[in-house]
Amino acid sequence: MNLRHLARIAKLSPSAVSLALRGSTKVSDATRDRVRDLAAKHGYSPDARIVEMMSHLRKPRDVRQQACFAVISLYDTPHPWEASEHLSLIYSGMVARATELGYRLEPLWLRAPAMTHQRFRSVLDARGIQGLISFGSPEVEQEFPAPLDHYAIVTLGLSISTPLHRVTSHFYNDTVNALNEAHRRGYLRPGLVLGRYEDERGAHAQVSAYLGWCEHVLGPGLALPVLRMDGIEEGPMLDWMARQRPDVIVFIHRYDQVPGLQAMLRRNRVRAPRDVGVVVLSHLLDGTEFSGMQQNQPLMGAWVVELLAARIANRDFGIPTQPRTEMVEGRWIEGRTLRPRANSTVE
Repeated sequence: MNLRHLARIAKLSPSAVSLALRGSTKVSDATRDRVRDLAAKHGYSPDARIVEMMSHLRKPRDVRQQACFAVISLYDTPHPWEASEHLSLIYSGMVARATELGYRLEPLWLRAPAMTHQRFRSVLDARGIQGLISFGSPEVEQEFPAPLDHYAIVTLGLSISTPLHRVTSHFYNDTVNALNEAHRRGYLRPGLVLGRYEDERGAHAQVSAYLGWCEHVLGPGLALPVLRMDGIEEGPMLDWMARQRPDVIVFIHRYDQVPGLQAMLRRNRVRAPRDVGVVVLSHLLDGTEFSGMQQNQPLMGAWVVELLAARIANRDFGIPTQPRTEMVEGRWIEGRTLRPRANSTVE
């Protein structure tokens, strides 16, 4: 049963039947009721995809061209990606994928002066925005504003504690992949140095991966004590290296700490990989001497847009009862701080 069949049964034109089913005042109440009764009797139901498409096409062209997602900043600046290369790469990935799908991104600052949640909601509604992309928050365990919880929402990372659809780095797999790569090169005593901020923002996935990998690959009780640091704490790190004697250091920290690690090793004449191997997991490694895993920011940005577009297509608005998390694995960067694999060349 399709619309044309229903129109023949009702002895009306397809356009009149369509108007009646949409509740248009262009047809009489009696006609609307009769068409709806016939639709129910004959088991007619509209194709949701066609209804959505036709609703979009009925809008004026200038309105259709305004279809966009709002990119919400919970940071203290309206465009946090302008001050962060890491976030800039994510935002570029968002823009590229949104353009391919026919959407425009509109940055909106939730913490703008004199901005209230109710006013922000009015701005979104006035512009016909249904989908929100949250860049996450610099604060861990940040709640998403309740007055905005009826839109389709996707957030980046794990900092927003509200159960939302989200895209994040695959912290667990990246740690396992780095350990496997070091092991393939003959390292047998890995030690983990972990930034406290990264540990918290990664929901402790990295330390879980390290401990599990050591028990599974090396054997029970062979994991070294994990060294947690706020920054590059030279004294504690050198003491830990002397006491634990790792043959490879797995260093997980913010990318602004990576140059400090390099300077600390040089200052203390620790040569990698001659004295100890070093593998780094961070947002950015390109342009450094370190081997390790770098997050795949362009893909994260693209997946955020794809996930939000899918939520809107499925009419999935509000706080989800079953939030979806999509995790993006990083990519290996071949530096100069690990010895090469035996009898092989690493690209």
